[in-house]
Amino acid sequence: MKFVIVGRNLEVTPGLKAAVEEKIGKLEKYFHPDTEVHVTLSVEKDRQKIEVTIPVKGSIIRSEQVSNDMYVSIDLVEEIIERQLKKYRTKLIDKKQAAASFSQMFVENDYMDEEEIKIVRTKKFDIKPMYPEDACIQMELLGHSFFVFCNAETDQVNVVYKRKGDTYGLIEPEV
Repeated sequence: MKFVIVGRNLEVTPGLKAAVEEKIGKLEKYFHPDTEVHVTLSVEKDRQKIEVTIPVKGSIIRSEQVSNDMYVSIDLVEEIIERQLKKYRTKLIDKKQAAASFSQMFVENDYMDEEEIKIVRTKKFDIKPMYPEDACIQMELLGHSFFVFCNAETDQVNVVYKRKGDTYGLIEPEV
């Protein structure tokens, strides 16, 4: 695996670099040797955060973990990614073009699905055209963290969502 390690508000020391390469390197058995792994280490107050992104054909494997100790965050992120890989293995490999990104051992190994995704409820509702700002207000009134609506400006289905710091995000489809 090829590591691209970046630090934000933090100097990436040889010890941190070694810890990342050792821990995340355990995932090497799942990927081809030329797979690139993007790691961002950052510090904000007492929050030690690691973000790991592994682009593979047709998908992105990503996890971010926060704790008060960077080494704990590194341990956690490795466990999460490994769990994701095992859980979604069949879905990742079913996309035949993505199978080329993974090692043969991972493709052939039959991991038991720890948890199968089950949709337990379906909601249907009228989507009324509204502006994104109005959708944010409606979302707040409902007490939800996201809201699906038809954008009155573009006539397309959009999603607004609540972000950290009392800000909002807007998801629009690419045309």
